[in-house]
Amino acid sequence: MWRERQMVMVFKSMILLVSFQLLLVVRGSMVQLKNGGYEDIVIAINPHLPEDDKIIGNIQAMVKEASTYLFQATEQRLFFKVLKIIIPQTWQQKPDYSRLKTESYDKADVIVADPYLKYGDDPYTLQYGGCGEMGRYIHFTPNFLSNDSLLDIYGSRGRVFVHEWAHLRWGVFDEYNNDAPFYVSKDSGEARVEATRCSAGVTGQYIYQSCHGNRCTIRQCKYDNVTKLFEGGCKFVPENKQAASASIMYMQSLPSVVKFCDKHSHNEKAMNMQNKLCNYKSAWEVIMNSTDFSNVSPINSSYPPSEPSFVLLQTRDRVVCLVLDVSGSMDAHNRITRLHQAAETFLLQIIEIGSWAGIVTFSSSATIQTYLQQIVSENVRQGLIKYLPTRADGGTNICAGVQQGFQVIKAKFSNTDGSEIVLLTDGEDNTMRNCLEEVRRSGSIIHTIALGPQAAPELEEFSKMTGGLRFYASDTLESSSLTDAFSGISSGSGNISQLSIQLESKALQVAVSQWMNGSVTVDSTIGNDTFFIVTWSGSLPHIFLRDPNGKVYGNSDFTISDTNLQTARLTVAGTAEWGDWHYQIQNTYTASQIISMTVTSRAASLDVPPVTVRAHMNKDTNSFPSPMVIYAEVSQGFLPVLGATVKATVEPQTGTAVDLELFDNGSGADVAKNDGIYSRFFTSFHENGRYNLKVQVLGKDKSTRLGKRQSQALYVPGYIKNGEIKMNVPRPEVSNKDIQAKLGSFRRTTPGGSFVVENVPSQYVDVFPPSKIIDLHAHIEEGSIHLSWTAPGGDLDMGQAKQYFIKMSEISLDLRNAFDKATSVNTSSLIPQPACTKESFQFKPENFTIENGIIIYIAVRAMDNAFLISEVSNVAQAAFFSPPRESLPDTSNSDNNNSGNVLMVVLIMTGSILFSALL
Repeated sequence: MWRERQMVMVFKSMILLVSFQLLLVVRGSMVQLKNGGYEDIVIAINPHLPEDDKIIGNIQAMVKEASTYLFQATEQRLFFKVLKIIIPQTWQQKPDYSRLKTESYDKADVIVADPYLKYGDDPYTLQYGGCGEMGRYIHFTPNFLSNDSLLDIYGSRGRVFVHEWAHLRWGVFDEYNNDAPFYVSKDSGEARVEATRCSAGVTGQYIYQSCHGNRCTIRQCKYDNVTKLFEGGCKFVPENKQAASASIMYMQSLPSVVKFCDKHSHNEKAMNMQNKLCNYKSAWEVIMNSTDFSNVSPINSSYPPSEPSFVLLQTRDRVVCLVLDVSGSMDAHNRITRLHQAAETFLLQIIEIGSWAGIVTFSSSATIQTYLQQIVSENVRQGLIKYLPTRADGGTNICAGVQQGFQVIKAKFSNTDGSEIVLLTDGEDNTMRNCLEEVRRSGSIIHTIALGPQAAPELEEFSKMTGGLRFYASDTLESSSLTDAFSGISSGSGNISQLSIQLESKALQVAVSQWMNGSVTVDSTIGNDTFFIVTWSGSLPHIFLRDPNGKVYGNSDFTISDTNLQTARLTVAGTAEWGDWHYQIQNTYTASQIISMTVTSRAASLDVPPVTVRAHMNKDTNSFPSPMVIYAEVSQGFLPVLGATVKATVEPQTGTAVDLELFDNGSGADVAKNDGIYSRFFTSFHENGRYNLKVQVLGKDKSTRLGKRQSQALYVPGYIKNGEIKMNVPRPEVSNKDIQAKLGSFRRTTPGGSFVVENVPSQYVDVFPPSKIIDLHAHIEEGSIHLSWTAPGGDLDMGQAKQYFIKMSEISLDLRNAFDKATSVNTSSLIPQPACTKESFQFKPENFTIENGIIIYIAVRAMDNAFLISEVSNVAQAAFFSPPRESLPDTSNSDNNNSGNVLMVVLIMTGSILFSALL
C-alpha cells in the first residue's frame, strides 16, 4: 500500500514539474521563427561605445557565417533571416537608419558593449532559468568582434554565436566545467582521470603551463595528492585534427565540430552543467524538445535558403505620454491623490532629461491636458505636474484615452514609432478590444498600471503585444506599489548613467505622536539627482533627516507642491554625501495616518556604473498548481554582485503580502551559484487575480563582492598541430583585488512588475513536492563517504522536508533510471534542516569495499509531510584510487605523444605561444 501511494505521489510530482518547465517563458525577446528562419533578432550597441562603423560590419559578417553553421548544426532546419541592429543615439544619423518601434536596448537578444573593469572578452549568455529555458541576452565585446587574434582562442565568430545562441534560445548549458575540469572514469575495469568534455572522443594532452614575463615553460600535468585529480592549472590541450564531430557546447572552435552532442555521443559521466541541470540529457535532445523544432522539417540543401538581412535602427529622444484614468471610481480609496503623487514623482525624478512628455486624461471620453514638452529644465518639469488630475468623474473608455495619446505624439512627430504610453486605469471596459489592432500597428510601447482589483482584465494585452511593462497597485494604503510602478518605468536605452535608481520605498500606518524611522545608504556609485520624498494621508508630519556628516534637514528644507498638498520633497544639491542617511518622521495628526518615504538617485559618475537590480517573475500568467520563480539580478555594469541580502515582497489583490528571501546558492530555483541572480520558488497563491512584486537589496561593507559571468564560450588554452603543442596566450586573469571593487554598503528597491494567477483553489492543497537537490557533492575520507548539499523545503525550496532517501550504486545510470532498486543508505539519524541551509552527512558503505579504483555514485530524494517526493538529485561521484592513471589520446600516432615530463621553453608570439622541446 505504501509502495503504491509512493508511486502515485512521485507521478504527481513529475507531472507538476514537467508542466512547470513547459510554461516557462522568456522576458522581452520578440524573436519569431518563420519557415525555419529566425526574424526580428535584436542586436543592440551600447550607447557608451564610441562611433565605429566597423562594429556594424563585424556584426553582419559574424551573423552571415553563423547562419550557415547553424543550418548545418540543426541538420538543415534553422537559419538566421532578419536581424535588427540598434545604433546609439550619440552616433551620427544616416538616411538608412530607421526609428525604433517596440525594440529597445533593454530587450535586445544580443548586446555589444565593453566589459566592466576591462575583464576579458569572453562571450557569454546570461541564463536565469533551468534546462530548456530561454536566456536573457548574449554579450559580445567590440574587441571580440574585431580582434582576429582571438580566433584561435574561441574559434570563428560565427561558430561562437551559434554556441551562445544555443544557450539563449534553447536553454542548454556548457559541456566543460572550469570549476571541475576533470573527473574520474572507470572503463574496462581501470579508473583514470578524464577532462570534462563532450564528446569523450575529443583527444588531446594534459599540459601545465607556467609563464614569467615573456618566457613560458610547459610540462605534463602532475596529480594532486589530495584530490587525486590533475593539479590546479592543468589544461586539456586538444588535437587540432579530430575525428569527433561534437560538440558545439564544448569546443566549437575545433574544425571537425559541426554538431551538438546527441544521445549517442553524449558523455553522461562528465561533471558539467549540461548533465547537472538537464538530467544527463544530451544538448541535442534538449534542443529537439524546443518548440522551434515542432513544425520545421529538414530543407534539401547544403546552404540556407537565403542570407541574413539587416535592419539598422537608431535610438532617438524618449517620447512618453501619460494616459490617466479619471473616471468616478478613481475617487475611491484615495486613488486620485495617490495617482497625483506617483505621477508627480515620475515627471520630477524618473523621466530622463531631454525626454518628451505629454498628458492625457480619460473617463467616458478623453482630454489632452498638455501636448508633448521636452524636458530641458526643472521649470519644464514643474510646469508639467500642474496638468496632473486632481478630480475624478464619469465612466471608463480606455481606447479613447490611448487614441488621444497617439494624437499627442503625432502632433509633434510624424508617427508613433518608438514612443511610449503609460496607461493607468482602475476600471473595467468591455470595449478595449476595439482598439487592439490599432495598438498592435502603432509601433508604440504601452506600459500598463492596473490600480485596484477591478481594473480591466484585458489591460495586460496592450503591454504584451507591444513589449511594455506591466504593474499592479493595490488599494492597500500601506502599500507604495503605485509609486513603485511609476518609478520602474525608466528608459530602455541602455544609458545607465541617466537611470533613476530607487533606494527606498516604504509606507507605514503611524499612530498619533508615533514615529516612522529608517536609514538609507547612499553608496559611492550614486549620488547625483538625489531626492527624498515624504507623503502622508492626513496632515504634514514632522520630518527630521540627518546626512552622514551630521547635517540635519527639517520641514523647512522640504518643498511642498502647490498642486499636491500631501507631498514634501527634498532635492540634495550636487552629489549626495556617501554613507547612511537617517530619517525620523513623527505623526502630528489627530489620528493615525499613512506616511511614506521614497528615495531616488542617479549615477555619481559616467565612468563608474551604479549597482542595479532587475527583478521579475519567470512568467506573466500562471495556472495553479504550476509554481513560479522570482528572479532578482544584482549587478554592477556586466559583473554580478555577490553576497547581498535580497528580499522579495509579493502582494496579492487582497490579504497580506508575502515576504521571502532570495538566494544565489545554486540550489532550489537558483540554478547557478554566485552568478548574481538571486532566485526562489513562489507557491503562496491565496487567490485568483493580479499579484505585485517588489524586491529590496541590501549590501553590507566587506560582505558583498563582484563575481564573474558564467555560460561563456570556452577559452581554449592551445592546440596540438602536427605533433607540436601550440599554446594560446594565457588567459588574462584579473586578480581578486581588481575584481573585488570596493562596493561598500548599498541599498536598492525595485519593482518587479505584476503577474496573474488563475485556478487557485478556495482551500489550501499541498501539491508541491520538495525541490530537486542539484548541488550534491561526495568524497571518500578514511573509509567513509562524506556528502553535502543544500536542504530543499517541504514545498519546493520553502519550509522543511520530512525525510531523505539516499541511494548508491557503482553504475550511475541505476540511480537515474531505477532509484528505488539501488542500494539504500541508512538515514534514520538524518533529520532534514529548513530549506536553503547546508546539509552534511557521512556513512560507511556497508555493501561496498573501499578499495583502490572504486567509484561509488550517490543520489538523494526528499519527501514532505504529504508524502510528495522530489526528483532524483544530481548524481555525485565518490572515487578512491591512488595513484590514478591518466587518460592518454589515441596512441596510433605515437609521435604526437610527449609521455614524459618534458620541459619546453617558449617565447610569446602574437596571439599564440609556440613550444619546442629542449634537447
